[in-house]
Amino acid sequence: MKKIQADTAAARPRSHSGIDQPCVRRPSTTVVLAMSADGKIADAMRSPARFGSATDKRHLEEQIARCDAVLFGAATLRAYGTTLPITSPDLLQQRQAQGQPAQPPQIVCSASGQLDPHLRFFQQPIPRWLLTTPTGAQAWQTGDFFDHILISGGSDVGFDWPEVFSQLATARIQHLAILGGGHLVASLLAEGCIDELCLTICPVLLGGQSAPTPVAGLGFPAAIAPQLELVAVNQVDQEVFLRYRVRRETFEPEPGPV
Repeated sequence: MKKIQADTAAARPRSHSGIDQPCVRRPSTTVVLAMSADGKIADAMRSPARFGSATDKRHLEEQIARCDAVLFGAATLRAYGTTLPITSPDLLQQRQAQGQPAQPPQIVCSASGQLDPHLRFFQQPIPRWLLTTPTGAQAWQTGDFFDHILISGGSDVGFDWPEVFSQLATARIQHLAILGGGHLVASLLAEGCIDELCLTICPVLLGGQSAPTPVAGLGFPAAIAPQLELVAVNQVDQEVFLRYRVRRETFEPEPGPV
C-alpha cells in the first residue's frame, strides 16, 4: 500500500459568482450517470439503481474503458457493494492496444474512511485507491485493502479538490470518470472540476422528495448555475443517451434598473 499525502494547493482563481474557475493542472473529467425520466439516480430508499438496460451498462463500461481512473463516493459504494470492472473482451483489447492496464484504479472517496471491509468490492480483482482525510486514513494503515491511499490536506471536514486533482495528475491520470453520487458531483461542479456529463435517461418514473438526483448539496442560484452545451444525443430503444460539455464562460448578469 502506498500512501500519498497531498501538497498544499496554490491559490486558484474564483469567478465573481463565487464558483471556482477550473483548476489548471488536473485530469479531464466525465460524469457518467443513469437517471429516471424525472431526474432521479435512485429511488427514495436509495436502493442500487438497476433500472438501466444492458445497453446502458455497456455504455458505462465503455466510458470506464476510456479513462485512467474511476472516482465515486462512499455512499455509492455502500449502496452497490461492488464497482463495475471491465469485462468485455473488445474493451480489454482496446486498453491493451493503448498500453493501459486492464483495469483502471477505482477510487472511493470517503472523508471519514468508514467503509465495511467485508464489501465484495474488496474481493474484486481491480486496483483500489482510497481518497480520504488524515483521520479517515488511520483505519487502513494495515492490510492490503487499498493499493494507494490519497490523503487530502490536513482537514477532516472535506477535500481540497484542486489539490487532490493535482496529485492525480502527478500520478499520470489524464482522464477521470466520475460515477456519483450527487454530493460528489455537486462538490466538483462548484470547484470547476467537471468537464462533461454523460447522462442516460431511462423510461421509468421514481418520484420521491428524498430520492437522490445527479447534483445534490445546497444547489446553485439560477443566476450562477453551471451552464451546459449539448454535444450529442443518441436514442437506443427506450433510452436516450446525452452528452453535455460544461461551458466555461463566466455568467455576466444584466444590470438592473438604477
